This record gives sequence, structure tokens and C-alpha cells, in this order.
Amino acid sequence: MSGLFVIENMNVSYGKKQVVKDVSLSLQPGETCALLGLNGSGKTTLLRAACGLIPSQGECYVGGYSLTGLSDRQRAKHLSYIPQMTSLVRGKTVMEIVMMGANPHLHLLESPGERFVLASREALHRLHLEDLSEQDFDTLSQGQKQLVVLARSLVQDTPVMLMDEPDSALDFRNRHMVLTEITELIRQQQRTGLITMHDPNFAMAYCDRLLLLKDGIIVTEINMHTAPKEEVKQKLSLIYGPIDLLTYHHTFLMSKAK
Repeated sequence: MSGLFVIENMNVSYGKKQVVKDVSLSLQPGETCALLGLNGSGKTTLLRAACGLIPSQGECYVGGYSLTGLSDRQRAKHLSYIPQMTSLVRGKTVMEIVMMGANPHLHLLESPGERFVLASREALHRLHLEDLSEQDFDTLSQGQKQLVVLARSLVQDTPVMLMDEPDSALDFRNRHMVLTEITELIRQQQRTGLITMHDPNFAMAYCDRLLLLKDGIIVTEINMHTAPKEEVKQKLSLIYGPIDLLTYHHTFLMSKAK
């Protein structure tokens, strides 16, 4: 199995319950993949295991190099993780939070230089956050906090971006803006991204490939550039049950079957 980001035979258990079961996947440069599944299917657990945040069995590779045995700082040079909720250090401005993305690239006690200051400003600009740069992070809405954490991830500048429902607290306009920026950045800079998503319609509209997770197992996948309507409908039904699928512009819209 080859790709910019590869997971091989990932297994995760909580006590006697196995939550992720022998998952293998491969993501290519420039590709954004959505990880879809019902609540409790193991989506967040899989991402956290790939980041080394929870114990797991299996291997993760970035650019052909194993992440096994790397320190948190070393691992953070290869992949970034955006959680659903954030509990960052209190009493920091938005700009200070965004500049934390430079930390994996700095030596102990080293301060971010001009390169990272410029990268932070560019990230804030890209996500339309310039006016909030000096605001206290604690005073932001949850949606604004998600945008700031995404900006921090852009400064971290990793080849692999792992995102756990990065759009979950965003309003309709910002959800489209964020997904557009993420997918364009990944494509333009030939990174790769794995995103857990709650809404399959947004996944179909913005992602190159859908990985469908059920009971800790990837049961199938869908290439959104090549799969015909009937294939998409049949495969989504494995997760969501009977559905209707409408063609809309260059994508599909899913609803429950009547």
C-alpha cells in the first residue's frame, strides 16, 4: 500500500471492546478524503490513534516513513490534528494561538521568527480572521475558535492534515468557506487530508473520496470523481439505510428514502 499517508492494520480497543478493527487506508498527494459513519462507528478514535493520542496497534506512514517511536513534537512535523472541541491555553490572543503552529519546528525556548509571523498573518487572512488577531481567544464563539485552530494548523504546515468534523460548529456560510479553503489548500500544495464529517452531502460536495466506516471497519469507499449515481447510492445505503439520491450540479444530494 503506497501513498503520502498510509495506515496499516490499525486496531484500537477500550478495555475488552475493540473499537477500530484492522483498518488500512492510503491517501494520495492532493487528495481530501472524508471518513463517514454513524455515531460510535470509530471515526474520532481512528484519527486520535493515527496522531498517537491513544494507544493502538498498527503502523502509520507519512511519505513512506513510519511514525512509530516518534516523539509528539517529531510527529507534529508530519501531521496536524484538528479536534472537534479545543481546550487551548487560556489568556492568549488569537494571534498567539495561531503562532503555536510553529512550535514543532522550534528548538526549546526558541521564539517564532519572521517567517512564522508572516505565515500566521497569511493563515488569518485566508480564513478572514484578521480583525480578530488581537482578541482574547476565550471570548470567541465555538465556531470562531474552530477557525482559529484551523489557522494554527496551516502554520504548522504538515503534509498530512487530520480533521475531526472541522465544520461542526460553523454556520452555513463559514462551513462552505472552510471546506473550500481546506480542499483548495490540500490540492494546491499537494498535501493530503482525512476529515471526519457528520453530513454526507458536504462530504460528497467537497471531498475526492469517501471512506465508509461501520462498527470500526471500513466497509467500502467511493471515488466521487468516477463513481456513478447507483454505486454511490448503494454504498451509502450500507451505512445510512434506505436513501434517495438526487443529482445536483456536479454532485449528489442524499436524503432518507420516503
